[in-house]
Amino acid sequence: MYANERKCENFDQVIEEARAMRATGAGITGGDPLMARERTLEGIKRLKDEFGPSFHLHMYTSIPFKPEWAKDFAEAGLDEIRFHFLKLDSSKYKDTITACHESGMLTGVELPCEPDKELELLNLLDELREFDISFMNVNELEITVGNHGNMELRGFNLSSGITAGAKGSAELAMSMRDRINAAELGLPDPLDKVIRKPFGYSLKFCTAVYKDAGQLRRRFLRRGEATIAPHETLTEDGTLMFGAISSSDEDQEVWISEIMEETNLPRRFLYWDKDNQRIELPLVVAESIAPDVEAPVSLVEVLPTFERIEMSLIWLNEYPK
Repeated sequence: MYANERKCENFDQVIEEARAMRATGAGITGGDPLMARERTLEGIKRLKDEFGPSFHLHMYTSIPFKPEWAKDFAEAGLDEIRFHFLKLDSSKYKDTITACHESGMLTGVELPCEPDKELELLNLLDELREFDISFMNVNELEITVGNHGNMELRGFNLSSGITAGAKGSAELAMSMRDRINAAELGLPDPLDKVIRKPFGYSLKFCTAVYKDAGQLRRRFLRRGEATIAPHETLTEDGTLMFGAISSSDEDQEVWISEIMEETNLPRRFLYWDKDNQRIELPLVVAESIAPDVEAPVSLVEVLPTFERIEMSLIWLNEYPK
């Protein structure tokens, strides 16, 4: 299982990752968590025991599970559940959704907005009037490396050069959102001018850009803020930047002592990275001493993930030939 980008072998590591980003909640997804129900229940209990009742847990599933299981999830501490209807067929889920609602969990539906399913999705809005849901989340359909072949077969193109969203997905999602909002206000629907009764639930639309530039960036920022070292700088994009001097195990202590003596830099601003064989230090210091150092000096930018994925490396002096 994974917590953020970190592969975890047990729930202790999941909890460690949550602490590393000062998480206030978690989303449980898959695959499908219902395929490992007991393990999922254990994870919910562990997270609630560790972080308390205010730690918000929501779960995604596409399985219309036994209604009596809803109580198990609620008692374990699950706060919210989101259903993905396979083939947009809502009929199989009604009893399960009712049980989840009655157990006290916030219950809703979450679906990708497929441009070639306009009629089915608009009809679904009316079907859901009869369901015990509080919300519907509609996500802009994304064209990715993994699904590109299938998207191409269905005739989907990118909506623009700056987003992975499928053309027509955002427009359909906004039409659905506007229908829900117009009905709530007693106004004519912008699409067909019909005045409808309120649907009884809210609809939120999440764009592909927001997922990448908003949610993902914010998660990196949170983890960066929580784990930043004294020699690092957190950028607006949520990456960490620092300077580095290449060294060997044998020479690193001598180098560190010399840097401290020449720059008056406290020891806490210098870090020996054994795996990458480099001394990390503030970028401004690395830039100032690069011309005089007889070793490769670089600017390094990493993601603040568990494995600290390296995004860029720029040499600051002439040593790498």
